[in-house]
Amino acid sequence: MRTVVMGAGRSGLAAARFLAAQGRSVVLTDSRPEPSSALELDLARAGIPGIWGDHPLALLEGCGELVISPGIPRTAPFVAEALGRGIAVIGEVELAHRLIRERADGSKVLAVTGTNGKSTTTDLTAHLLRASGLPAIACGNLGTPVIEAVESAEPGSVLVVELSSYQLESTLAFHAEAAAFLNLTPDHLARHGDMETYRRTKLRIFEGQATEDLRVVPAAHPEWWQDAPGAGRTARFGWSECEAWCDGSGAMTLRGESLLHRSDLRIPGEHNVENALAACLLAAHGGASLAALREGLRTYPGLAHRIAFCGEKGGVKAYNDSKGTNVDATLTAIRALSGPLVLLLGGTDKGASYEPLREALAGKLRRLVLLGEAIPQLRRDLGDLPHEVVPAFDEAVAAALSLARPGDQVLLSPACASFDQFDNFEQRGDRFESLVQTWSRS
Repeated sequence: MRTVVMGAGRSGLAAARFLAAQGRSVVLTDSRPEPSSALELDLARAGIPGIWGDHPLALLEGCGELVISPGIPRTAPFVAEALGRGIAVIGEVELAHRLIRERADGSKVLAVTGTNGKSTTTDLTAHLLRASGLPAIACGNLGTPVIEAVESAEPGSVLVVELSSYQLESTLAFHAEAAAFLNLTPDHLARHGDMETYRRTKLRIFEGQATEDLRVVPAAHPEWWQDAPGAGRTARFGWSECEAWCDGSGAMTLRGESLLHRSDLRIPGEHNVENALAACLLAAHGGASLAALREGLRTYPGLAHRIAFCGEKGGVKAYNDSKGTNVDATLTAIRALSGPLVLLLGGTDKGASYEPLREALAGKLRRLVLLGEAIPQLRRDLGDLPHEVVPAFDEAVAAALSLARPGDQVLLSPACASFDQFDNFEQRGDRFESLVQTWSRS
């Protein structure tokens, strides 16, 4: 029986290469008309045949399992046909999980989901574990496919896995020794249909947990997680007394033990206090010592492309929040900075209203700079606020920098996906930082 891998993105290619290296019969299929010459050569060397431009149903004959990329919904015709034939449909995360459990080498899985803050919490958790001398790898939706991380991991490693709702749709037996569900706001509704379906998909992160495992959840919103599956014991984080909390004076505490003052964190904003508290619960369950948690919190510099300071000139500071790909993430960035703000918004529209930005910008907006394909939707929702319309990215950044006055902060937090002008948010953020550095040196 062969395995069909659908989607030649990073996770699909990682899955196909792993299966081929294991001596499994595997075929890769992708809707792109043809691969690049470099990819074609790479697949040929790995012995992976590719079907391009379509997903012929004939591939399902003799197929024992279908591995789909996160961007492919289970309602896609090829996937629906596979499910109808009783073929197991999984994602690369499930494939990696099998390998971890088959090895039985003492490695652990810590998992993170939520609408926002996933990447920072995942990266920070791994940082805290490494501060304690433990081998830890941040992977998953963060960037490195889980299967690649598992293959390179030494025995006894801690895999800290960021999981999107798309990835959680295609888990079956996935089990995390500790898992965090950070928050829930509207996102990806075009895929999930409604908030309840989206919420239940997120809760899949707790499936398979046993009583010795840990379920990390926000204290302020029990309605998000009270019906969570699995048998994991609950640990809460937040702003009222619980397992990990921050009091009104800014003192952060973990299970009754003092951590540090929130002002000692290098990452700004209340949302990052919450991320840090959740990360401490995860890392402590993964084996990190209290001393390592304190040191790790003090030294963590923050994640690239997430409210990252990237340049200053004439009293104007610039911040790269290219990872702010939805309205709630942009709200978080706006609240984390004091202003006045020149805010760059736009890219590929995701269907949500931009109206919620209005209240957060009150009293701290210098000017909006609207760019990309989402300009019509942005003007509809925010067009009465002071703004400029500059469709092309480079010109929009130049306009934002020129509009700022001494004491202002120029913030790229687009509230949109990047796919109108870039391959991903990292490419967009790198371009912003390059333009800012050129500006700051001029």
